[in-house]
Amino acid sequence: MHNVAIIGSGPAGYTAAIYNARANLAPILFTGEQTGGQLTTTTDVENYPGFPEGIMGPELMTRFEQQATRFGTEVKMGCKVTQIDKIDGGFKLHWEDMYMGTNDSAEFKTVIIATGASARHLGIDGEAPFFDGSGSRMGVTACATCDGALPIYRDQEVCVVGGGDTACEEAMFMTRFASKVHLIHRRDQLRASKIMGDRALAHEKIEPVWNNTVTEYIVDDKNCVSAVKLKDTQSGDESELPVKGVFLAIGHVPNTKFLEGTGVELDDAGYVEVKEGCKTSVPGLFAAGDVRDTVYRQAVTAAGMGCMAAIETERYIEALEN
Repeated sequence: MHNVAIIGSGPAGYTAAIYNARANLAPILFTGEQTGGQLTTTTDVENYPGFPEGIMGPELMTRFEQQATRFGTEVKMGCKVTQIDKIDGGFKLHWEDMYMGTNDSAEFKTVIIATGASARHLGIDGEAPFFDGSGSRMGVTACATCDGALPIYRDQEVCVVGGGDTACEEAMFMTRFASKVHLIHRRDQLRASKIMGDRALAHEKIEPVWNNTVTEYIVDDKNCVSAVKLKDTQSGDESELPVKGVFLAIGHVPNTKFLEGTGVELDDAGYVEVKEGCKTSVPGLFAAGDVRDTVYRQAVTAAGMGCMAAIETERYIEALEN
């Protein structure tokens, strides 16, 4: 029986792998469908400590992987865990190798769940190219905190799509850089908490665009956003809004579907519930990163939780053996 399985290959998963590997636990990491996690869909990362000049998201995750494998982590590329069964002394993981088209399983004493959460997209035609790793430079992103300070958005008009607290927070953040922030919402009032909504609407740089949805990204000859096409949800009228950036703030979906039947407690939105650090409701199962984080959702906080989960697995295994 192996010591540790790590499910997920973002900052949380790879940080856990680094710590577990250095503790001689020989962890096995399953990358899942999106190797490297959400950071592989962005470009310049300027807020991760240790890189004063910034670093490309895919390159940062490659370095994470290299550091984890240097200490002995086995990385199963393209392997997606589909089921976890509780067995005596641990867990049996079942996975699909998406490259080979095969299925396999193995037994582990502990499991770290670091599968993250996927940002919701609008689902409109032509959206996919913006999320293949170059979107933030082309003008579309799902994280203002990650990408909002990029030069392309400075002193430009941008829009934030959404009506909840996250949308208001993103809009407020962008007032530091953009000349104007259009807050686009499909209804005639925000879903955000009153204090957050009032704060956003009172800001001189934020202009609400009520009862409208984005139906199309309009790009220039460099495939960068120059405007969005809007549709009025009441009249059906269409219009164009010139902007240089689109920030999607319509929520995230935690990647927890494979946990059905495990007994792991989830909150109403599907995020893993944790207590006393990174412990889930099932002894031996731990959770780190965006799969359990509804507040911060940053690479550095995910990495910190990966460290926490790894230390907790080490202590759990020591207790099993003593």
